[in-house]
Amino acid sequence: MRILHTADWHLGKKLDHFSRLEEQRFVMNEICTIADSQHADVVIVAGDLFDTFNPPVEAIDLLYKTLKRLTNNGKRPVITIAGNHDSPDRIDSPNPLARECGILFVGNPDVTIPRLTIENGFEIINSENGFIEIKLPQYEFPIRVITTPYANEMRLKTYLGAENKEEQLNQLLQNSWATIADKYCDTNGVNILTTHLYMLKRGGEILEEPDGEKPLRIGNADIVYTDCIPPQIQYTALGHLHRFQNIGGHPSPVVYSSSPLSYSFSEAGQEKKVVLIEAEPNGAVKYTAIPIESGRVLHRKRFESIDNAVEWLLAYPYCLVELTLVSDTFFTTQDLKRIHESHDGIIFIIPIVNKDANRNQQTAKVNLDQDIQGLFKDYFVSKYKQEPNEELFGLFNEIIGSQVKNE
Repeated sequence: MRILHTADWHLGKKLDHFSRLEEQRFVMNEICTIADSQHADVVIVAGDLFDTFNPPVEAIDLLYKTLKRLTNNGKRPVITIAGNHDSPDRIDSPNPLARECGILFVGNPDVTIPRLTIENGFEIINSENGFIEIKLPQYEFPIRVITTPYANEMRLKTYLGAENKEEQLNQLLQNSWATIADKYCDTNGVNILTTHLYMLKRGGEILEEPDGEKPLRIGNADIVYTDCIPPQIQYTALGHLHRFQNIGGHPSPVVYSSSPLSYSFSEAGQEKKVVLIEAEPNGAVKYTAIPIESGRVLHRKRFESIDNAVEWLLAYPYCLVELTLVSDTFFTTQDLKRIHESHDGIIFIIPIVNKDANRNQQTAKVNLDQDIQGLFKDYFVSKYKQEPNEELFGLFNEIIGSQVKNE
């Protein structure tokens, strides 16, 4: 059985002011193409479908069209859980109609998907809170999926029915997952866990969370360790961290598939992927990371020459850039205009004025008897080691003039 694992789509997300929706359309098309070309039997989307609880209409439209296409007209079940960026109720709301199309939404941890049969498609033969068992017509064995969408510690304890509210999160999840696995996950089917949590190998290094994800936990309270995963599970499909990695700590793979696009400059240089899993009952799975080709690459670049910066920007037009410009002099408006006109994907410009060349100069005495224009000029020279240009000096006089007029 071939299972495609993807996560952290963040549809509707912007990089500062820059919309990524066009790139997201391309990357969603690529994921659908991979699912078809790799003959995936099942698709798992492990959370953070949207970037906000109230996504734009275009993002909602893109999600439903993508999931519908991934179902291959109901022949391929698409199991989709909520992440910390998603509204659980929004994810659950289209369930009755979505199920008839082959899309299985799990927004809240207590969702039970009823048994059903998709005409000319698959059948849900067992179901309870946080669990579905699916029979595909092309296989003699079923696939079992334990589903745990994101919820904070308090909500998880409530949804999972913790008798003791002081019970630790790891113990609670371990008990809940073990109960389901012992009941359903024997060696006669493929057994998968999917969840959207901050999960680590016990005793391993603390993994860096991407920008925008760190508020998911406070301290180490919400860290879930991989030794909570039942031994019957053959593959754990994770969402939340945006870098592809098998975090270990369990006999079977425990994998973050990565986001399909780089969503912050801390992710610059990461290769984005989806994961194809090949599984059969009572055996080790084979998984292959498939690189995503769509979308603009993020670059952090540093230049000490405007000419060199412009040359590089013109050579790499289809990317998004955080640009650091280092100079011994103050940057003029004309310099910045040249930079912006050379590229449409500049997100941040970080100017750095190098003071080393003037470090040993003595501080000039300030003449307090001169007018305010002279004081401004002296301040500017002391700050930037050069006189203000005519444009900047004119702007200063305009501001002073407007203040006098208001008085």
